[in-house]
Amino acid sequence: MGKSTHKPRRQENRFGCISKLSGTRRRPWRARAFVSCIWNESKGRYIQEYKTVGYYSTYSEAENALYQYNQNPYDLDSHKITFGEIFERWKGEAYPSMSQSNIQAYNAAYKVCGDVEHRPFVEIRYQELQHVIDESGKNYPTLRKIHLLFAMLYKWAMKNEITTNNQAQFVDIKQYKDKNPNKIDRLPFTNEEIETLWKWSKTNEYVSVILMMIYSGVRQGELRDLKKEDVHLEDKYFYISKSKTPAGIRNVPINEKVLPFFKAWYEKNPSSEYLITTREGQHLNDRNFRDSYFVQVLEQVGIEGEHKPHDTRHTCISLLTVAGVDERIIKKIVGHAGKGVTENVYTHIEMQTLLEAINQI
Repeated sequence: MGKSTHKPRRQENRFGCISKLSGTRRRPWRARAFVSCIWNESKGRYIQEYKTVGYYSTYSEAENALYQYNQNPYDLDSHKITFGEIFERWKGEAYPSMSQSNIQAYNAAYKVCGDVEHRPFVEIRYQELQHVIDESGKNYPTLRKIHLLFAMLYKWAMKNEITTNNQAQFVDIKQYKDKNPNKIDRLPFTNEEIETLWKWSKTNEYVSVILMMIYSGVRQGELRDLKKEDVHLEDKYFYISKSKTPAGIRNVPINEKVLPFFKAWYEKNPSSEYLITTREGQHLNDRNFRDSYFVQVLEQVGIEGEHKPHDTRHTCISLLTVAGVDERIIKKIVGHAGKGVTENVYTHIEMQTLLEAINQI
């Protein structure tokens, strides 16, 4: 008889485990709660995933903490639990009975949800989910998986009485059935429009934000989340510590033309850790930036059309290309990944080279 193709029956402890750590510690007992159990093809067995609940002085304390956690493993304060936490809870229940291909597909879908990952789940609106779809650059089959992930998470959240409002039902992916969102024609700002922005830059500080984006090529989310501690005015660059892709983690040169804007925003709200803020000095979110600052500002200065924040990034790339800047340097500035050994050389380009390049536009 041939070997069975069935997976072996798994044995897991769905309560958790307690272990004593080595060395001299005040709290040597670690309590870990069971999260999920996933089949590992390479090892030929199920791998259990655990989450650390805490560290304790005695075994009894650890045991009690683990018991209390399992009695109520979810912080059901609907104003605290985030999109990412909902995903972790859901996959802990769903993955053990799911095929490996489906697990990989859902993990891939989750990776594009960075803009909502840390948002309180009940505060997320369908426009934010739609933005994830619109900016994902994925093909239609992948968009369906992302949309299905949204639906699964809302179903789980509603079952656990975290929300009664299914925002996933309003997300539209049908518009992309015959095209890839990544291939949507961008609308770069014309030279005349850029001149208009410069004319208004001294009277409207949020016009300066649009110019800062055009002359740096950053994604709007990268600029919104930029902290002052990552802005190095003397050396004329800033550091993007969180981005949609690994290549997006980078140092970005500051063009001499917009350096005064960076300085002004740096000094504007001393109490804020973020460089760019709302008029009230608060951190900008995606929808607020798009509706209240980007669109309104363009209307106020008389720039018509369907410009989106991402158009500033495309404008920067176009300006650098027209200026004759090497493609590898452009990719380094805007955070595009290279392909192959020769393309990867650009990761070692020095800041002075990047500054010289950005100042050509």
